[in-house]
Amino acid sequence: MSSKLGVDLELHKLSLIAPAGYFIGLHIRFAAPLMSFQTYNQQWLDHYTEQGYALRDPTIAWGFSTVGVSRWSELGIPDPFGILEEAKTFGLTFGMSVSCGEISSRTIASFARTDREYTESEMEQISLIIRRLHDITEPPESLTKAQIEALRCIAAGDRHAAAAAKLNISESALKARLTAARQRLLARTTAEAIQRAKDYRLL
Repeated sequence: MSSKLGVDLELHKLSLIAPAGYFIGLHIRFAAPLMSFQTYNQQWLDHYTEQGYALRDPTIAWGFSTVGVSRWSELGIPDPFGILEEAKTFGLTFGMSVSCGEISSRTIASFARTDREYTESEMEQISLIIRRLHDITEPPESLTKAQIEALRCIAAGDRHAAAAAKLNISESALKARLTAARQRLLARTTAEAIQRAKDYRLL
């Protein structure tokens, strides 16, 4: 199974355990995740963004201060802006958070339900899935010289035929290099691969 398929499968499992949605920030570096996924309702996401809550969110503060798993009701982190109480009015009534990885590449994820607290077994299951996602999305240390050249040509605006001519290879060889780069970077498109390579400082 490819890593990309593995990610999709794990996200599907999480959506079943988090009926009120989730947020996953994988490998947070320089205050931004290298990859993120969220399924909270759009009204809450818009409100959260407008209020600048990411800088005040107790689940994020908890995630950077510790590694582990916790229900929101047991975080033990001050919430002076009442973000978790406010989240309840958007259907995020009960929740839990998971944090794993080195502080320089931390993964933080939160999950919500409307009906009840998460059980210990659900928390353990979610924690294992997040650790797997953290591991399979670990950024590559490098790309091959051929992959970098191919991505750079496309990033510069060259079409496939022009890029292949510039690199003195066939168009099918160019496409093979781009496909390999996408797979290595877990990217769905070449544009996404280029952006991810830049984010990882590989281009």
